[in-house]
Amino acid sequence: MPKMKTKSGAKKRFKLTASGKVKAGVAGKRHRLISHNSKYIRQNRGTTILCDADQRTVKKYMPYG
Repeated sequence: MPKMKTKSGAKKRFKLTASGKVKAGVAGKRHRLISHNSKYIRQNRGTTILCDADQRTVKKYMPYG
């Protein structure tokens, strides 16, 4: 049986935690930050855990973790 391919865009953007959840960087942090207030910038620092519906999609993209 041939192996399934991992989506290369997904492996660059997402990581799986040890419990099987999907971590992702927060959107809206690249440019045009002058229009956002400091609370927005501070709260979107770091990474977040995706919701269940998005996790199912990303796990299909990354069949081998």
